[in-house]
Amino acid sequence: MSKVDEKMETTVYRNVRVPMRDGITLSADIYRPKQDGEFPAIVVRTPYLKTTQAIFETGTYFAEHGYAVVYMDVRGRGDSDGVFVPYRNDGIDGYDAIEWAAEQRWCTGAVGTMGGSYLGRIQWLTALTKPPHLTAMISAVTPSDPFVEWPTGLPNTQHICWTYMTSERVMQNIDVIDWEQVYYHLPFVSMDEAAGFSSPQWREEVNHTELDEYWKHICYQDKFHRIDVPVLHISGWYDDEQIGTPLNFMGMTNNGETEHARSNQKMLIGPWPHQINRSTTLGDVKFGPGAVIDLNGYQRRWFDHWLKGSENQIMAEAPVKLFIMGDNAWREEQEWPLARTDWTRYYLHSNGKANSRFGDGKLTATPPETGSCGKDEYEYDPDNPVPFITDMVSHQIGGPDDYRAVERRDDVLVYTTEPLAEEMEVTGPVKAEIFASSDATDTDFMVKLLDVRPNGVAQRLTDGMVRARFREGMEKQQLMVPGTVYKFTVDCWNTSHVFEKGHRIRVEIASSAFPKYDRNLNTGDVLGQTTEMKTAEQTVYHGETYPSAIILPVIPREQRR
Repeated sequence: MSKVDEKMETTVYRNVRVPMRDGITLSADIYRPKQDGEFPAIVVRTPYLKTTQAIFETGTYFAEHGYAVVYMDVRGRGDSDGVFVPYRNDGIDGYDAIEWAAEQRWCTGAVGTMGGSYLGRIQWLTALTKPPHLTAMISAVTPSDPFVEWPTGLPNTQHICWTYMTSERVMQNIDVIDWEQVYYHLPFVSMDEAAGFSSPQWREEVNHTELDEYWKHICYQDKFHRIDVPVLHISGWYDDEQIGTPLNFMGMTNNGETEHARSNQKMLIGPWPHQINRSTTLGDVKFGPGAVIDLNGYQRRWFDHWLKGSENQIMAEAPVKLFIMGDNAWREEQEWPLARTDWTRYYLHSNGKANSRFGDGKLTATPPETGSCGKDEYEYDPDNPVPFITDMVSHQIGGPDDYRAVERRDDVLVYTTEPLAEEMEVTGPVKAEIFASSDATDTDFMVKLLDVRPNGVAQRLTDGMVRARFREGMEKQQLMVPGTVYKFTVDCWNTSHVFEKGHRIRVEIASSAFPKYDRNLNTGDVLGQTTEMKTAEQTVYHGETYPSAIILPVIPREQRR
Protein backbone atom coordinates (compact mmCIF):
# COMPACT_ATOMS: atom_id res chain seq x y z
CA MET A 1 0.00 0.00 0.00
CA SER A 2 1.39 3.38 -0.99
CA LYS A 3 1.74 6.10 1.60
CA VAL A 4 -1.03 8.13 0.01
CA ASP A 5 -3.46 5.17 0.55
CA GLU A 6 -2.53 4.50 4.16
CA LYS A 7 -5.48 4.78 6.51
CA MET A 8 -5.19 6.96 9.59
CA GLU A 9 -6.46 5.99 13.03
CA THR A 10 -9.64 7.86 13.86
CA THR A 11 -11.65 9.10 16.79
CA VAL A 12 -15.15 10.50 17.27
CA TYR A 13 -16.09 13.49 19.45
CA ARG A 14 -19.81 13.14 20.13
CA ASN A 15 -22.47 15.73 20.84
CA VAL A 16 -20.21 18.73 20.33
CA ARG A 17 -22.29 21.90 20.75
CA VAL A 18 -21.98 24.32 17.84
CA PRO A 19 -23.30 27.86 18.46
CA MET A 20 -25.56 29.59 15.95
CA ARG A 21 -25.86 33.36 15.59
CA ASP A 22 -29.17 33.50 17.47
CA GLY A 23 -27.71 31.79 20.54
CA ILE A 24 -29.03 28.26 20.17
CA THR A 25 -26.61 25.36 19.78
CA LEU A 26 -26.72 22.49 17.32
CA SER A 27 -25.29 19.07 18.08
CA ALA A 28 -22.50 17.52 15.99
CA ASP A 29 -20.48 14.32 16.02
CA ILE A 30 -16.98 14.99 14.70
CA TYR A 31 -14.96 12.22 13.05
CA ARG A 32 -11.23 13.04 12.94
CA PRO A 33 -7.85 11.42 12.57
CA LYS A 34 -6.43 10.67 16.02
CA GLN A 35 -3.15 12.37 15.29
CA ASP A 36 -2.74 16.07 15.88
CA GLY A 37 -2.79 18.32 12.89
CA GLU A 38 -4.99 20.38 10.63
CA PHE A 39 -7.37 18.69 8.20
CA PRO A 40 -9.92 19.85 5.66
CA ALA A 41 -13.45 19.67 7.04
CA ILE A 42 -16.57 18.13 5.52
CA VAL A 43 -19.82 19.45 7.01
CA VAL A 44 -22.89 17.24 6.68
CA ARG A 45 -26.17 18.49 8.17
CA THR A 46 -29.11 16.10 8.48
CA PRO A 47 -32.71 15.92 9.75
CA TYR A 48 -32.42 12.10 9.82
CA LEU A 49 -30.23 11.91 12.97
CA LYS A 50 -26.46 11.81 13.05
CA THR A 51 -26.20 8.51 14.96
CA THR A 52 -26.97 5.99 12.20
CA GLN A 53 -24.67 3.15 11.16
CA ALA A 54 -24.35 4.55 7.63
CA ILE A 55 -23.15 7.89 9.00
CA PHE A 56 -20.65 6.14 11.28
CA GLU A 57 -19.22 4.23 8.32
CA THR A 58 -19.00 7.27 6.03
CA GLY A 59 -17.56 9.51 8.74
CA THR A 60 -14.95 6.91 9.61
CA TYR A 61 -14.03 6.42 5.93
CA PHE A 62 -13.28 10.08 5.32
CA ALA A 63 -11.53 10.51 8.68
CA GLU A 64 -9.28 7.57 7.80
CA HIS A 65 -8.30 9.49 4.68
CA GLY A 66 -7.39 12.72 6.40
CA TYR A 67 -10.64 14.67 6.85
CA ALA A 68 -12.50 16.08 9.82
CA VAL A 69 -16.15 15.21 9.21
CA VAL A 70 -18.78 17.22 11.09
CA TYR A 71 -22.12 15.38 11.15
CA MET A 72 -24.75 17.71 12.58
CA ASP A 73 -28.43 17.39 13.47
CA VAL A 74 -30.28 20.30 11.89
CA ARG A 75 -32.15 22.75 14.07
CA GLY A 76 -34.95 21.10 16.03
CA ARG A 77 -34.00 17.52 15.17
CA GLY A 78 -32.13 14.92 17.21
CA ASP A 79 -29.87 16.49 19.82
CA SER A 80 -29.97 20.02 18.36
CA ASP A 81 -31.83 22.88 19.99
CA GLY A 82 -34.54 24.95 18.35
CA VAL A 83 -37.64 24.15 16.32
CA PHE A 84 -37.55 22.18 13.08
CA VAL A 85 -39.14 24.11 10.22
CA PRO A 86 -38.01 22.42 6.99
CA TYR A 87 -35.52 24.50 4.99
CA ARG A 88 -36.41 27.83 6.63
CA ASN A 89 -33.31 28.12 8.84
CA ASP A 90 -30.90 25.87 6.98
CA GLY A 91 -29.16 28.52 4.90
CA ILE A 92 -27.90 30.67 7.77
CA ASP A 93 -27.36 27.67 10.05
CA GLY A 94 -25.24 26.10 7.31
CA TYR A 95 -23.20 29.31 7.04
CA ASP A 96 -22.57 29.33 10.80
CA ALA A 97 -21.65 25.63 10.86
CA ILE A 98 -19.14 25.99 8.02
CA GLU A 99 -17.49 29.06 9.50
CA TRP A 100 -17.36 27.45 12.95
CA ALA A 101 -15.61 24.39 11.48
CA ALA A 102 -13.12 26.56 9.56
CA GLU A 103 -12.07 28.30 12.78
CA GLN A 104 -11.28 25.12 14.74
CA ARG A 105 -7.66 24.32 15.52
CA TRP A 106 -7.97 20.98 13.70
CA CYS A 107 -9.16 22.53 10.42
CA THR A 108 -7.06 23.87 7.56
CA GLY A 109 -9.81 26.36 6.71
CA ALA A 110 -10.94 24.45 3.62
CA VAL A 111 -14.51 23.20 4.08
CA GLY A 112 -16.67 21.04 1.84
CA THR A 113 -20.26 19.94 2.21
CA MET A 114 -21.96 16.73 1.11
CA GLY A 115 -25.18 14.77 1.41
CA GLY A 116 -28.30 13.73 -0.43
CA SER A 117 -31.98 14.60 -0.62
CA TYR A 118 -32.80 17.09 2.16
CA LEU A 119 -29.05 17.21 2.85
CA GLY A 120 -28.46 18.14 -0.78
CA ARG A 121 -30.98 20.92 -1.03
CA ILE A 122 -29.80 22.68 2.14
CA GLN A 123 -26.30 22.86 0.69
CA TRP A 124 -27.68 25.11 -2.07
CA LEU A 125 -29.53 27.26 0.44
CA THR A 126 -26.27 27.55 2.38
CA ALA A 127 -24.23 28.38 -0.74
CA LEU A 128 -26.54 31.34 -1.37
CA THR A 129 -25.40 32.84 1.96
CA LYS A 130 -21.78 32.78 0.66
CA PRO A 131 -19.80 31.28 3.57
CA PRO A 132 -16.21 32.47 2.94
CA HIS A 133 -14.71 29.03 3.65
CA LEU A 134 -17.12 26.92 1.57
CA THR A 135 -14.78 25.40 -1.02
CA ALA A 136 -16.69 22.58 -2.74
CA MET A 137 -19.97 20.66 -2.58
CA ILE A 138 -21.27 17.17 -3.34
CA SER A 139 -25.01 17.41 -3.88
CA ALA A 140 -26.85 14.12 -4.38
CA VAL A 141 -30.49 13.27 -5.25
CA THR A 142 -31.34 16.89 -4.56
CA PRO A 143 -34.93 18.17 -4.43
CA SER A 144 -35.82 21.05 -6.70
CA ASP A 145 -37.60 24.29 -5.91
CA PRO A 146 -41.24 24.07 -4.81
CA PHE A 147 -43.58 22.79 -7.55
CA VAL A 148 -40.83 21.74 -9.98
CA GLU A 149 -41.29 18.07 -9.08
CA TRP A 150 -44.94 18.38 -8.17
CA PRO A 151 -46.49 21.10 -10.40
CA THR A 152 -49.87 20.72 -8.72
CA GLY A 153 -50.05 23.61 -6.25
CA LEU A 154 -50.06 21.09 -3.42
CA PRO A 155 -47.37 19.02 -1.70
CA ASN A 156 -46.74 15.55 -3.08
CA THR A 157 -49.36 13.26 -1.53
CA GLN A 158 -46.70 11.01 0.01
CA HIS A 159 -45.03 14.06 1.55
CA ILE A 160 -47.46 13.64 4.45
CA CYS A 161 -45.56 10.43 5.28
CA TRP A 162 -42.26 12.35 5.37
CA THR A 163 -43.89 15.12 7.40
CA TYR A 164 -44.96 12.61 10.04
CA MET A 165 -41.59 10.83 10.02
CA THR A 166 -39.80 14.10 10.88
CA SER A 167 -42.55 15.67 13.01
CA GLU A 168 -40.73 15.30 16.35
CA ARG A 169 -37.08 15.26 17.40
CA VAL A 170 -36.58 11.56 16.70
CA MET A 171 -37.70 9.50 13.71
CA GLN A 172 -41.35 8.47 13.90
CA ASN A 173 -42.43 4.93 12.94
CA ILE A 174 -44.13 5.28 9.57
CA ASP A 175 -44.77 1.54 9.25
CA VAL A 176 -47.69 1.53 11.71
CA ILE A 177 -49.97 3.77 9.60
CA ASP A 178 -52.24 2.69 6.72
CA TRP A 179 -50.89 5.31 4.31
CA GLU A 180 -53.04 4.28 1.36
CA GLN A 181 -56.15 5.06 3.40
CA VAL A 182 -54.60 8.36 4.49
CA TYR A 183 -53.81 9.37 0.90
CA TYR A 184 -57.48 8.98 -0.07
CA HIS A 185 -58.57 11.35 2.70
CA LEU A 186 -60.33 14.58 1.81
CA PRO A 187 -60.00 17.45 2.26
CA PHE A 188 -56.32 17.27 1.46
CA VAL A 189 -55.47 19.96 4.02
CA SER A 190 -56.45 17.73 6.96
CA MET A 191 -54.51 14.66 5.84
CA ASP A 192 -52.34 15.05 8.95
CA GLU A 193 -55.40 14.48 11.11
CA ALA A 194 -56.26 11.38 9.08
CA ALA A 195 -52.77 10.05 9.87
CA GLY A 196 -53.33 10.67 13.59
CA PHE A 197 -51.15 13.70 14.22
CA SER A 198 -51.27 17.48 13.97
CA SER A 199 -48.93 19.40 11.67
CA PRO A 200 -49.24 23.18 11.36
CA GLN A 201 -46.39 22.93 8.85
CA TRP A 202 -48.42 20.65 6.55
CA ARG A 203 -51.45 22.90 6.70
CA GLU A 204 -49.45 26.03 5.99
CA GLU A 205 -47.84 24.40 2.93
CA VAL A 206 -51.23 23.30 1.60
CA ASN A 207 -52.58 26.83 2.03
CA HIS A 208 -49.92 28.28 -0.32
CA THR A 209 -51.00 26.87 -3.69
CA GLU A 210 -49.03 29.26 -5.91
CA LEU A 211 -45.34 30.14 -6.16
CA ASP A 212 -45.70 33.10 -3.80
CA GLU A 213 -43.24 34.76 -1.41
CA TYR A 214 -43.74 31.96 1.11
CA TRP A 215 -42.19 29.51 -1.35
CA LYS A 216 -39.77 31.89 -3.07
CA HIS A 217 -37.99 32.31 0.27
CA ILE A 218 -36.64 28.76 -0.06
CA CYS A 219 -36.02 28.74 -3.84
CA TYR A 220 -32.47 28.36 -5.14
CA GLN A 221 -32.78 27.25 -8.77
CA ASP A 222 -33.40 30.82 -9.91
CA LYS A 223 -30.23 32.03 -8.17
CA PHE A 224 -27.34 30.04 -9.64
CA HIS A 225 -25.80 33.32 -10.77
CA ARG A 226 -25.10 34.02 -7.09
CA ILE A 227 -23.20 30.78 -6.40
CA ASP A 228 -19.45 30.39 -6.89
CA VAL A 229 -18.71 26.82 -5.77
CA PRO A 230 -17.50 23.69 -7.62
CA VAL A 231 -20.23 21.05 -7.33
CA LEU A 232 -20.36 17.31 -7.94
CA HIS A 233 -24.00 16.49 -8.82
CA ILE A 234 -25.18 12.88 -8.30
CA SER A 235 -28.48 11.14 -9.00
CA GLY A 236 -30.12 8.03 -10.46
CA TRP A 237 -32.45 7.60 -13.41
CA TYR A 238 -35.11 6.23 -11.06
CA ASP A 239 -34.47 8.74 -8.30
CA ASP A 240 -37.92 10.15 -7.51
CA GLU A 241 -36.32 13.62 -7.27
CA GLN A 242 -34.09 13.11 -10.30
CA ILE A 243 -35.27 16.19 -12.17
CA GLY A 244 -33.30 18.49 -9.84
CA THR A 245 -29.82 17.13 -10.56
CA PRO A 246 -29.65 17.84 -14.34
CA LEU A 247 -31.37 21.20 -13.76
CA ASN A 248 -28.75 22.12 -11.18
CA PHE A 249 -25.86 20.98 -13.38
CA MET A 250 -27.21 22.97 -16.34
CA GLY A 251 -27.98 25.96 -14.14
CA MET A 252 -24.46 26.14 -12.78
CA THR A 253 -22.64 25.48 -16.08
CA ASN A 254 -24.74 28.18 -17.77
CA ASN A 255 -25.22 30.68 -14.96
CA GLY A 256 -22.70 30.11 -12.15
CA GLU A 257 -21.36 33.31 -10.63
CA THR A 258 -17.90 33.07 -12.20
CA GLU A 259 -16.07 31.01 -14.80
CA HIS A 260 -14.57 29.17 -11.80
CA ALA A 261 -18.05 27.96 -10.91
CA ARG A 262 -19.29 27.38 -14.44
CA SER A 263 -16.31 25.25 -15.53
CA ASN A 264 -15.97 23.22 -12.32
CA GLN A 265 -19.18 21.19 -12.31
CA LYS A 266 -19.47 17.43 -12.68
CA MET A 267 -22.53 15.20 -12.96
CA LEU A 268 -22.84 11.47 -12.27
CA ILE A 269 -26.11 9.60 -12.90
CA GLY A 270 -26.44 5.86 -12.35
CA PRO A 271 -29.23 3.27 -12.72
CA TRP A 272 -30.37 3.98 -9.20
CA PRO A 273 -33.42 4.96 -7.17
CA HIS A 274 -33.35 7.67 -4.48
CA GLN A 275 -31.14 5.40 -2.35
CA ILE A 276 -28.23 5.56 -4.76
CA ASN A 277 -25.52 2.98 -5.44
CA ARG A 278 -27.04 0.23 -3.30
CA SER A 279 -27.82 -2.60 -5.75
CA THR A 280 -27.21 -3.82 -9.29
CA THR A 281 -30.90 -4.75 -9.58
CA LEU A 282 -34.02 -2.58 -9.46
CA GLY A 283 -37.35 -4.38 -9.60
CA ASP A 284 -36.82 -7.17 -12.13
CA VAL A 285 -34.23 -5.20 -14.11
CA LYS A 286 -30.60 -6.30 -13.79
CA PHE A 287 -28.07 -3.62 -14.64
CA GLY A 288 -24.93 -5.72 -14.32
CA PRO A 289 -21.96 -5.62 -11.94
CA GLY A 290 -20.88 -2.14 -13.08
CA ALA A 291 -24.04 -0.57 -11.72
CA VAL A 292 -22.54 -0.24 -8.23
CA ILE A 293 -19.33 1.78 -8.08
CA ASP A 294 -16.81 2.90 -5.48
CA LEU A 295 -18.81 6.05 -4.79
CA ASN A 296 -16.92 6.94 -1.60
CA GLY A 297 -13.68 6.73 -3.56
CA TYR A 298 -15.02 8.98 -6.32
CA GLN A 299 -16.31 11.53 -3.83
CA ARG A 300 -12.97 11.44 -2.01
CA ARG A 301 -11.14 12.20 -5.26
CA TRP A 302 -13.41 15.25 -5.64
CA PHE A 303 -12.62 16.50 -2.16
CA ASP A 304 -8.93 15.58 -2.43
CA HIS A 305 -8.67 17.90 -5.42
CA TRP A 306 -10.67 20.83 -4.05
CA LEU A 307 -9.91 20.63 -0.33
CA LYS A 308 -6.35 19.24 -0.38
CA GLY A 309 -5.10 20.53 -3.73
CA SER A 310 -4.37 17.02 -5.02
CA GLU A 311 -3.45 16.83 -8.70
CA ASN A 312 -5.41 13.60 -9.15
CA GLN A 313 -6.68 14.48 -12.65
CA ILE A 314 -10.35 14.32 -11.70
CA MET A 315 -10.94 17.67 -13.37
CA ALA A 316 -9.26 16.43 -16.54
CA GLU A 317 -11.99 13.80 -16.89
CA ALA A 318 -15.21 14.44 -18.79
CA PRO A 319 -17.69 16.52 -16.79
CA VAL A 320 -20.59 14.08 -17.25
CA LYS A 321 -20.69 10.35 -16.45
CA LEU A 322 -23.87 8.50 -17.37
CA PHE A 323 -24.99 4.91 -16.99
CA ILE A 324 -26.70 3.90 -20.24
CA MET A 325 -29.49 1.49 -19.28
CA GLY A 326 -29.93 -1.34 -21.72
CA ASP A 327 -26.27 -1.14 -22.73
CA ASN A 328 -25.59 -1.39 -18.98
CA ALA A 329 -22.39 0.57 -19.32
CA TRP A 330 -20.99 3.90 -18.13
CA ARG A 331 -20.17 6.57 -20.68
CA GLU A 332 -18.45 9.94 -20.44
CA GLU A 333 -19.96 13.03 -22.04
CA GLN A 334 -18.98 16.67 -22.37
CA GLU A 335 -22.34 18.34 -21.73
CA TRP A 336 -26.01 17.91 -20.85
CA PRO A 337 -28.17 17.57 -22.87
CA LEU A 338 -25.86 15.85 -25.36
CA ALA A 339 -24.91 18.10 -28.28
CA ARG A 340 -25.46 15.32 -30.83
CA THR A 341 -29.06 14.69 -29.75
CA ASP A 342 -31.58 14.17 -32.54
CA TRP A 343 -34.78 15.55 -31.01
CA THR A 344 -37.33 13.19 -32.53
CA ARG A 345 -41.10 13.58 -32.38
CA TYR A 346 -43.24 10.49 -32.06
CA TYR A 347 -46.82 11.36 -32.91
CA LEU A 348 -50.06 9.97 -31.49
CA HIS A 349 -52.43 8.26 -33.91
CA SER A 350 -55.66 6.27 -33.55
CA ASN A 351 -59.07 5.67 -35.04
CA GLY A 352 -60.62 7.02 -31.85
CA LYS A 353 -60.19 3.93 -29.68
CA ALA A 354 -56.79 4.26 -27.98
CA ASN A 355 -58.35 3.35 -24.64
CA SER A 356 -56.28 0.67 -22.87
CA ARG A 357 -53.51 -1.46 -24.34
CA PHE A 358 -56.15 -3.38 -26.24
CA GLY A 359 -57.10 -0.24 -28.21
CA ASP A 360 -55.91 1.06 -31.56
CA GLY A 361 -53.46 3.74 -30.39
CA LYS A 362 -50.29 3.97 -32.45
CA LEU A 363 -47.07 5.93 -32.05
CA THR A 364 -44.97 6.79 -35.11
CA ALA A 365 -42.19 9.15 -36.14
CA THR A 366 -44.20 9.95 -39.26
CA PRO A 367 -45.92 13.36 -39.07
CA PRO A 368 -49.72 13.36 -39.35
CA GLU A 369 -51.13 13.31 -42.86
CA THR A 370 -52.40 16.53 -44.41
CA GLY A 371 -55.96 17.13 -43.31
CA SER A 372 -55.92 14.38 -40.68
CA CYS A 373 -57.85 14.98 -37.48
CA GLY A 374 -58.35 12.46 -34.72
CA LYS A 375 -59.24 12.28 -31.07
CA ASP A 376 -59.56 9.88 -28.16
CA GLU A 377 -61.94 10.29 -25.24
CA TYR A 378 -62.12 8.96 -21.72
CA GLU A 379 -63.71 9.67 -18.35
CA TYR A 380 -61.58 10.66 -15.38
CA ASP A 381 -63.24 9.87 -12.04
CA PRO A 382 -61.23 11.20 -9.07
CA ASP A 383 -62.94 8.59 -6.88
CA ASN A 384 -61.29 5.85 -8.97
CA PRO A 385 -57.87 7.23 -9.94
CA VAL A 386 -55.34 5.49 -12.17
CA PRO A 387 -52.77 3.81 -9.91
CA PHE A 388 -49.12 4.78 -9.90
CA ILE A 389 -47.17 1.68 -8.87
CA THR A 390 -45.19 2.45 -5.72
CA ASP A 391 -44.67 1.54 -2.11
CA MET A 392 -46.97 3.55 0.12
CA VAL A 393 -44.19 5.03 2.27
CA SER A 394 -42.19 7.97 0.95
CA HIS A 395 -38.71 6.42 0.80
CA GLN A 396 -38.98 5.74 -2.96
CA ILE A 397 -41.79 6.64 -5.34
CA GLY A 398 -41.95 4.25 -8.29
CA GLY A 399 -39.37 2.37 -10.31
CA PRO A 400 -39.02 0.32 -13.54
CA ASP A 401 -42.43 -1.21 -12.88
CA ASP A 402 -44.61 -3.24 -15.26
CA TYR A 403 -47.75 -1.26 -16.19
CA ARG A 404 -49.60 -3.94 -18.18
CA ALA A 405 -52.28 -4.33 -15.52
CA VAL A 406 -52.83 -0.57 -15.26
CA GLU A 407 -53.09 -0.36 -19.04
CA ARG A 408 -56.21 -2.55 -19.00
CA ARG A 409 -58.19 0.52 -17.87
CA ASP A 410 -60.24 2.50 -20.38
CA ASP A 411 -59.22 5.78 -18.70
CA VAL A 412 -55.63 5.18 -19.85
CA LEU A 413 -54.86 6.03 -23.49
CA VAL A 414 -52.10 3.84 -24.90
CA TYR A 415 -50.02 4.58 -28.02
CA THR A 416 -47.38 2.09 -29.14
CA THR A 417 -44.87 1.82 -32.00
CA GLU A 418 -44.34 -1.23 -34.13
CA PRO A 419 -41.44 -3.42 -32.97
CA LEU A 420 -38.19 -1.56 -33.58
CA ALA A 421 -36.16 -2.76 -36.56
CA GLU A 422 -32.95 -1.81 -34.75
CA GLU A 423 -32.01 -0.70 -31.28
CA MET A 424 -32.46 2.95 -30.37
CA GLU A 425 -30.86 5.00 -27.61
CA VAL A 426 -32.83 7.72 -25.82
CA THR A 427 -30.66 9.85 -23.54
CA GLY A 428 -31.73 13.25 -22.26
CA PRO A 429 -34.78 15.28 -21.25
CA VAL A 430 -38.16 13.95 -22.41
CA LYS A 431 -41.08 16.27 -23.13
CA ALA A 432 -44.57 15.85 -24.55
CA GLU A 433 -46.86 18.29 -26.31
CA ILE A 434 -50.47 17.23 -25.87
CA PHE A 435 -53.53 18.96 -27.31
CA ALA A 436 -56.52 18.30 -25.08
CA SER A 437 -59.82 19.60 -23.79
CA SER A 438 -62.14 18.82 -20.89
CA ASP A 439 -65.66 19.59 -19.76
CA ALA A 440 -64.10 20.60 -16.41
CA THR A 441 -62.55 23.97 -15.56
CA ASP A 442 -59.50 22.25 -14.06
CA THR A 443 -58.05 18.77 -14.49
CA ASP A 444 -54.74 16.95 -14.97
CA PHE A 445 -52.94 15.23 -17.82
CA MET A 446 -50.22 12.65 -17.15
CA VAL A 447 -47.75 11.31 -19.74
CA LYS A 448 -45.62 8.21 -19.25
CA LEU A 449 -42.85 6.74 -21.45
CA LEU A 450 -42.42 2.95 -21.41
CA ASP A 451 -40.34 0.21 -23.03
CA VAL A 452 -42.51 -2.73 -24.12
CA ARG A 453 -40.56 -5.98 -24.24
CA PRO A 454 -41.41 -8.79 -26.69
CA ASN A 455 -43.06 -10.71 -23.81
CA GLY A 456 -45.41 -7.76 -23.21
CA VAL A 457 -43.84 -6.31 -20.06
CA ALA A 458 -44.38 -2.53 -20.16
CA GLN A 459 -41.47 -1.05 -18.19
CA ARG A 460 -41.89 2.50 -16.95
CA LEU A 461 -38.95 4.74 -17.88
CA THR A 462 -40.07 8.23 -16.95
CA ASP A 463 -43.18 10.37 -16.68
CA GLY A 464 -44.59 13.81 -15.90
CA MET A 465 -47.79 15.77 -15.52
CA VAL A 466 -49.45 19.13 -15.95
CA ARG A 467 -52.28 20.64 -13.89
CA ALA A 468 -54.43 22.65 -16.26
CA ARG A 469 -54.80 25.70 -14.03
CA PHE A 470 -50.99 26.00 -13.90
CA ARG A 471 -50.38 25.44 -17.62
CA GLU A 472 -48.78 28.91 -17.88
CA GLY A 473 -46.68 28.60 -14.70
CA MET A 474 -47.03 28.25 -10.96
CA GLU A 475 -47.39 31.94 -10.11
CA LYS A 476 -50.90 32.39 -11.45
CA GLN A 477 -53.91 30.09 -11.74
CA GLN A 478 -55.94 30.13 -14.95
CA LEU A 479 -58.96 27.87 -15.14
CA MET A 480 -59.95 26.27 -18.44
CA VAL A 481 -62.92 27.12 -20.58
CA PRO A 482 -64.78 23.80 -20.92
CA GLY A 483 -64.55 22.38 -24.42
CA THR A 484 -61.63 24.60 -25.44
CA VAL A 485 -58.58 22.84 -26.87
CA TYR A 486 -55.33 23.72 -25.10
CA LYS A 487 -51.74 22.78 -25.85
CA PHE A 488 -50.12 21.29 -22.75
CA THR A 489 -46.34 20.94 -22.50
CA VAL A 490 -45.47 18.11 -20.12
CA ASP A 491 -41.97 17.77 -18.64
CA CYS A 492 -41.36 14.03 -18.38
CA TRP A 493 -37.98 14.42 -16.69
CA ASN A 494 -34.92 12.53 -18.04
CA THR A 495 -33.73 9.06 -18.94
CA SER A 496 -30.90 7.18 -20.62
CA HIS A 497 -32.13 3.92 -22.07
CA VAL A 498 -31.52 1.70 -25.08
CA PHE A 499 -34.67 0.25 -26.61
CA GLU A 500 -33.54 -3.11 -27.97
CA LYS A 501 -34.39 -4.43 -31.41
CA GLY A 502 -37.88 -5.93 -31.33
CA HIS A 503 -38.97 -3.79 -28.37
CA ARG A 504 -41.66 -1.13 -28.75
CA ILE A 505 -41.91 2.44 -27.50
CA ARG A 506 -45.11 3.25 -25.66
CA VAL A 507 -46.76 6.42 -24.36
CA GLU A 508 -49.59 6.43 -21.82
CA ILE A 509 -51.88 9.39 -21.23
CA ALA A 510 -54.22 9.59 -18.24
CA SER A 511 -55.55 12.17 -15.81
CA SER A 512 -54.29 10.67 -12.57
CA ALA A 513 -51.26 8.85 -11.19
CA PHE A 514 -52.20 8.13 -7.60
CA PRO A 515 -50.67 8.45 -5.07
CA LYS A 516 -47.65 10.01 -6.78
CA TYR A 517 -49.78 13.10 -7.40
CA ASP A 518 -52.87 14.26 -5.53
CA ARG A 519 -56.18 13.71 -7.26
CA ASN A 520 -57.52 16.70 -9.16
CA LEU A 521 -61.17 16.89 -8.10
CA ASN A 522 -62.08 18.58 -11.42
CA THR A 523 -64.19 21.33 -9.80
CA GLY A 524 -61.85 24.31 -10.18
CA ASP A 525 -62.34 25.09 -6.48
CA VAL A 526 -59.59 26.20 -4.11
CA LEU A 527 -57.00 23.42 -4.01
CA GLY A 528 -56.76 21.19 -0.97
CA GLN A 529 -59.76 22.57 0.92
CA THR A 530 -62.80 20.72 -0.44
CA THR A 531 -64.31 17.25 -0.68
CA GLU A 532 -66.62 17.72 -3.65
CA MET A 533 -65.51 16.01 -6.83
CA LYS A 534 -66.85 15.47 -10.34
CA THR A 535 -66.11 13.12 -13.20
CA ALA A 536 -64.48 14.88 -16.15
CA GLU A 537 -64.91 14.04 -19.82
CA GLN A 538 -61.46 14.28 -21.39
CA THR A 539 -60.47 14.51 -25.05
CA VAL A 540 -56.96 14.16 -26.44
CA TYR A 541 -56.53 15.34 -30.03
CA HIS A 542 -54.04 14.34 -32.71
CA GLY A 543 -53.54 14.89 -36.43
CA GLU A 544 -52.35 17.76 -38.59
CA THR A 545 -54.20 20.50 -36.69
CA TYR A 546 -53.35 19.11 -33.26
CA PRO A 547 -50.07 17.16 -33.64
CA SER A 548 -49.83 15.65 -30.14
CA ALA A 549 -46.43 14.04 -29.71
CA ILE A 550 -43.71 13.01 -27.33
CA ILE A 551 -40.26 14.47 -28.08
CA LEU A 552 -37.48 11.95 -27.51
CA PRO A 553 -33.75 12.75 -27.24
CA VAL A 554 -32.51 10.13 -29.67
CA ILE A 555 -28.75 9.57 -29.92
CA PRO A 556 -27.97 8.68 -33.55
CA ARG A 557 -26.75 5.11 -33.87
CA GLU A 558 -23.58 6.13 -35.71
CA GLN A 559 -22.74 8.66 -32.99
CA ARG A 560 -23.08 6.41 -29.96
CA ARG A 561 -19.79 5.84 -28.24
